[in-house]
Amino acid sequence: MLELAGIIKSFLVVLHLVGMAALLGGFLVQIKALRAKTAEILPAMIHGAWTALITGLLLVGVREWELAMGGGYDLDHSKIAIKTVIALIVVILVMLKRKQRPVSGSVLGSIGGLTFLNVVLAVFW
Repeated sequence: MLELAGIIKSFLVVLHLVGMAALLGGFLVQIKALRAKTAEILPAMIHGAWTALITGLLLVGVREWELAMGGGYDLDHSKIAIKTVIALIVVILVMLKRKQRPVSGSVLGSIGGLTFLNVVLAVFW
């Protein structure tokens, strides 16, 4: 069973990274559009935000499953809570502003900054 959990975890990590890449990539593509006042929330950003949030939550579930089977290591629930709140804020911003054109620089910057913060927390914490 631990092997199955490991395979599922690896698959979810790949999807999680794809979601983060879509979200950050969409943000980076829109930086130039900010100057022209034509910035918008791209579909890739919407799908990336949801993918990153859902796969992140599923990764926590798989880790708990591994722990229940006697493998892995304990989770830092405070880290998970903070990263989940940040991801939820990003999803909310993306969903609220997805039809607004142009999107303000502060909204787009918040989406990009919070996404980058989540990556930094994942790597360094």
